[in-house]
Amino acid sequence: MTDAAKPRSVYGPASHYDRVTGAWTLLLGEELHYGLFRSGDEDLETATAALTREMIDAAALEPGLELLDVGCGTGAQGCRLAAEQRVRVTGITTSAVGVEAARRRAQVRGLEEVVVFEQRDGMDNGFADASFDRVWVLESSHLMRRRDRLLAESARVLRPGGRLVLCDIVLRRELDFQEVRRLREPLALLRDVFGDARMEPLARYVDLATAVGLAVERQVDLTAVTRPTFDRWHANALRHRDEVTGAVGEAGWQEFVHACDLLGGFWDDGTLGYGLFVADKP
Repeated sequence: MTDAAKPRSVYGPASHYDRVTGAWTLLLGEELHYGLFRSGDEDLETATAALTREMIDAAALEPGLELLDVGCGTGAQGCRLAAEQRVRVTGITTSAVGVEAARRRAQVRGLEEVVVFEQRDGMDNGFADASFDRVWVLESSHLMRRRDRLLAESARVLRPGGRLVLCDIVLRRELDFQEVRRLREPLALLRDVFGDARMEPLARYVDLATAVGLAVERQVDLTAVTRPTFDRWHANALRHRDEVTGAVGEAGWQEFVHACDLLGGFWDDGTLGYGLFVADKP
């Protein structure tokens, strides 16, 4: 099947993560997200934990708070937040495989009383107004086509005085039509590997948050300190080639390696980067 003939559902977040979750644990690490490399020499596990810590500090967590984890992956962050920060976590994802893995993780760690995972959509989550003290969005927003709905839903379910903390891949410069055409094949490869993403400038998130009544507390560019992530992912692909190939095929393995190199290039030329922003509900 050619790329153009593939049904759109192939690239949807749920079907994509259902297909790749097992392999990605080997490639991206248990936390399934970028790393934050302060010195540049950290291993991936240390760096991904550091990024989670950056989010924790930004969220200003306190014991007993109710937190919504939008795009919870396989539950690594949700379980960590519940165990270490003593908050009550509700994690949501559109992936049935992710929910199953997250529930197993919580059960193994004895956290079923303080962590729940459900299959829901961050753009239409179905929770009652003012249900949570914190909304946590870690590297899931780029897969949501309606960023405005994500921000509106996040604001709606926050209680007064609550806080949204979000970090993700961001667009750092606008691409004109000719450049998009020139990059068609590389962008298609990234879509095949990482899902049907659409990156927005960090300023766009700030505007959307402000439009739904949130007060932006700060925004941080983390592009430079996330750059070594791709080198670590590439090394993991080489280290776990046989296992990854068994899960996604030889072509899937090769595409992942190429995608790491492409992303590194986009970081280096200023096209893409990484940002964090924090917004409070008055």
